[in-house]
Amino acid sequence: MTAKNTLVTAVPYQVERALKQLGANLRIARLRRKLTIAGVAEKIGTGPRAITAAEAGKPSTGVAVYAALLWVYGLLTPFGKLADPHHDEIGQAMTNIGQRARRTRGLDNDF
Repeated sequence: MTAKNTLVTAVPYQVERALKQLGANLRIARLRRKLTIAGVAEKIGTGPRAITAAEAGKPSTGVAVYAALLWVYGLLTPFGKLADPHHDEIGQAMTNIGQRARRTRGLDNDF
């Protein structure tokens, strides 16, 4: 039996909205730079369909496509700061109260 990625078919609302907004922002960035979908696709080494999917905010689009588009448009620096542990207030608070992740002995199939 093959495992299916239910995240692609049942995307949490907040994630869906964020991806759609990111896609719209990427499209605006491309248009402002007067770049074509084909030109951008060639520059990052993918096909036009991947660019169109990213600009539509499709959850099935690989994160590498989104990151490469940010790079092409000169917007990659903020992406690299996502989930920065220095700005993770919740994680820092949990560390301060003694909760931490523990290393497991290995993976098992007990889900």
